[in-house]
Amino acid sequence: RRLRDLNRVDRRHQALQLRRQRKEAVLAEKRNLGGRDGPPHLVVAVLLHSRAAAHDTLCLLQSQDSAVVRADEGRAGGFALLCPRLKQRWRFVTAQAGDLHAVLDLAKVADSLLFILDPVDGWDSAGEHCLSCLFAQGLPSYALAVPGGTDLPPKKRIDARKKLSKSIEKRFPEAKLFPLNTEQESSLLLRHLSSQKQRHLAFRDRRAHLLAHTAEFVPSQDSDLVGTLKVSGFVRGQTLNVNSLVHIVGHGDFQVSQVDAPPDPLSLNARVVKGQKRSQDMEVQDGSGNGADEMEEDVKVLMKADPSKQESLQSEVVPDPMEGEQTWPTEEELQEAEDSLKANRRVVKVPKGTSKYQAAWIVDDGEEGSEKDDEDDDMDDDLMEEAVSQEGESSEEEAGEEESETMTVSECLRDDQYDEKMEEDEQMLERYKQERMDEMFPDEVDTPRDVPARVRFQKYRGLKSFRTSPWDPKENLPRDYARIFQFQDFSRTRKNLFRQIEKEETEGALVGWYVTLHVCNVPVSVMESFKEGKPLVLFSLLPHEQKMSVLNFLVHRHPGNTEPVRAKEELIFHCGFRRFRASPLFSQHTSGDKHKLERFLRPDAALVVTVYAPITFPPASVLLFKQKSNGMHDLIATGSLLSVDPDRIVIKRLVLSGHPFKIFTKTAVVRYMFFNREDVMWFKPVELRTKWGRRGHIKEPLGTHGHMKCHFDGQLKSQDTVLLNLYKRVFPKWTYDPHVPEPVPWVRSESTLPEREVEME
Repeated sequence: RRLRDLNRVDRRHQALQLRRQRKEAVLAEKRNLGGRDGPPHLVVAVLLHSRAAAHDTLCLLQSQDSAVVRADEGRAGGFALLCPRLKQRWRFVTAQAGDLHAVLDLAKVADSLLFILDPVDGWDSAGEHCLSCLFAQGLPSYALAVPGGTDLPPKKRIDARKKLSKSIEKRFPEAKLFPLNTEQESSLLLRHLSSQKQRHLAFRDRRAHLLAHTAEFVPSQDSDLVGTLKVSGFVRGQTLNVNSLVHIVGHGDFQVSQVDAPPDPLSLNARVVKGQKRSQDMEVQDGSGNGADEMEEDVKVLMKADPSKQESLQSEVVPDPMEGEQTWPTEEELQEAEDSLKANRRVVKVPKGTSKYQAAWIVDDGEEGSEKDDEDDDMDDDLMEEAVSQEGESSEEEAGEEESETMTVSECLRDDQYDEKMEEDEQMLERYKQERMDEMFPDEVDTPRDVPARVRFQKYRGLKSFRTSPWDPKENLPRDYARIFQFQDFSRTRKNLFRQIEKEETEGALVGWYVTLHVCNVPVSVMESFKEGKPLVLFSLLPHEQKMSVLNFLVHRHPGNTEPVRAKEELIFHCGFRRFRASPLFSQHTSGDKHKLERFLRPDAALVVTVYAPITFPPASVLLFKQKSNGMHDLIATGSLLSVDPDRIVIKRLVLSGHPFKIFTKTAVVRYMFFNREDVMWFKPVELRTKWGRRGHIKEPLGTHGHMKCHFDGQLKSQDTVLLNLYKRVFPKWTYDPHVPEPVPWVRSESTLPEREVEME
């Protein structure tokens, strides 16, 4: 309405103003990053080849004129570079070669990545694996440095550079290679890092985060294993509120009790004595020395947590087992029950000397049939309760049941002793066979001979149409659903939350401030990993992000992985700033309200992965890894967070198959689908279909061995197969584990393709 009221000149003037505002915002961001008021420009050096010279590269970067170099206490080889003349400051951190978790954690908070290549081969197999993970997680701004190569003859050096430029076009289409052998070339690289446009990662721009510069652990009075962790670093992303929870990547969620403001150790106003040599400019910060004591004297308390406003660490709902139970009956209800008992009393002829208890068991002739039906119903109910209790008690038994439903397994594989003796190659071969059988005969199972089909498949139901038939999302929910949180409208909550972040000013430590966070009840293992040289990354959580719910991820199979991955196998998730282990479900990505379960992770289609996990507001990237027997983490799928929705219905389909025995015009006698008359009568209301597109229904059973007369909408072919579809809703297992083991370093090879295990054909 307002745009219509403006004339042509005003609209042009308004567009010019908006363009100018966007340009000023980009320039302000460039000036702020690494400037006096912003955080230092964080550059993470990533080695992509075993022969890449990281040490020489960092030494060249330190040899800038009029620059002050300060060693980094937190990590070996890290340093800060202060250039008062350029009014810029950088912090360089080197990711440990082969440590995938360290590379991914540092890339979550880095302003720029400095990829160090080999002048001849570029990157090896480990570098290829690292790049695949970084691209899937989200790549910040980057630069490609090529140190070395001076020992080659000039002609070979030019040929190697051309070959390298051509080989990186697939990964980095518009990237420029920076040779790094002289001081002048290192100055050009620094200028490029400071002036290039910053690439934003959505999951970190909306949350406050910091990379630990120093850390100190203060044990609690009760135990030395738990205490307060004092983490110092520069605030990035958003304003840090003391009442919000913080997530230490790889370790869990914690509360913050206090935020301090110590002096900035990387201030551009450093006191440098004239005539001082460059070798004396190196200042090593030691937390146990006098420098830390001097800093503690100048520490100012910015804010302390308010218990009434502080976020709770509660991640699950504690279910009340008595909720929804019937209360004690009133006197009127007891009287009504007594009257109904008197009205239902019957007179039965019994032999002499029969007690009241014995008489109650005597059945009249007319009631015999109904009693049989009641017994069958009771047996079905008991079997159903037993199956539900087994699902809750033992996940292994449930997995075994799922396998027996989806595939006919040979008797030798059911022998536990033989399972223990089987080699890894034979297990992999069996998985390949199961995956191929599922592709050839999707969801088909054999009808059991020893158990009636109406008992074996009593949890399943028939649907007139999978797309349009109704299914209540609140029906028959598992006990685990009482432990999770659910939003009334997740999209609206997310929209309102992001709108508050953009418009309202939050109280707390502003972006660029150097602060010390007092994180409560932290295990000592966090400090031990920091002392080992691993990065310590903290993210501030948005409201509700510590609570458990059902997360759905949309993923694609990674082209470098071809091993079969079955549903409910334990996988490792890297979701945004979190990583955890869980056993997911796979389902189709469709626009309907019901989504069919997939038993394997398909290589040719996008699938939705469903798990129990803490709430995360999208957008957020996700990486799925599978741990091999040798401890390595193999990337199997990449994607993004789709939704947080416990009401998303995942339906498991079973297909029973039969074969036409006698074929008439529109009727046929079908056998081998069932093996007794009662099963045919039980499944009579369910619609039939054939592989060649015919539809029909069961008219009546023939005999007592499961033969049945069926009517179809056309004449069947003798080679056609009759199918009956049954459906059941399935839920993920509660196997969430926030502790992920460290992966074994990737085995490097000279080839740029990652190594794979030999597949058995």
